[in-house]
Amino acid sequence: MNVFAKCLLFILILAISGATAFSAEEAVLLNGAVIRLDHRETRGDVTRLFLDPAAENYVDVRRDQIDRFEQLDELPATPVTKSEAVRTFSVEQIVAAAAHRYGVDADLVFSLIHAESAFDLNAVSPKGALGLMQLMPSTATRFGVRNPMDPAGNVEGGTRYLSELLTLYNNNIPKALAAYNAGPSRIKQYHGVPPYPETISYVARIVRDLNQRKASKSRVNSPRANQDGKGQSF
Repeated sequence: MNVFAKCLLFILILAISGATAFSAEEAVLLNGAVIRLDHRETRGDVTRLFLDPAAENYVDVRRDQIDRFEQLDELPATPVTKSEAVRTFSVEQIVAAAAHRYGVDADLVFSLIHAESAFDLNAVSPKGALGLMQLMPSTATRFGVRNPMDPAGNVEGGTRYLSELLTLYNNNIPKALAAYNAGPSRIKQYHGVPPYPETISYVARIVRDLNQRKASKSRVNSPRANQDGKGQSF
């Protein structure tokens, strides 16, 4: 079972069992991030924020990094059909829609997400980057993403940002990816991909994954073209 299927299966279980679609509370962090939660526990110097009723889906945040908690109006659970859950929560559909909306190759978005979070919906980096596309709070705010842990909002903001970078660098994918990782100021400083081992590895990993995705589609859609060694690369 692939990553998409695992994520979808978990959400389907929650949806079909009648889990509430809206959490009763949200944590507002000092860095500006907003995290919706189902419930929370205090554990020493950290507060464990449970993102849904499941015990394994949580984020540990230092108590001194939390500004406040705000109550939300809790709506009653509404049973949904399997087809409705698939339509609502498919990460693949979220990416496809955002990519189409901002004119970005969906495969590129998938490859970036793979490198950023490995499709972990609850990913939080030591530097505070959040969600599938690892948005920093400032970036989330810039693109109107109120809850960076929401997959749809996260992908929307991250794809829009990637689109802006691709436009800025005339669709030069390595430059756009480097800017996503290290910031546009570093691209300007070094007149291209900065000489940071982390950034160089990051760009190479995404480009390799993208080419593999394209090659895989080429084999499926055009076996003869694949045998002739034809295909798209970057």
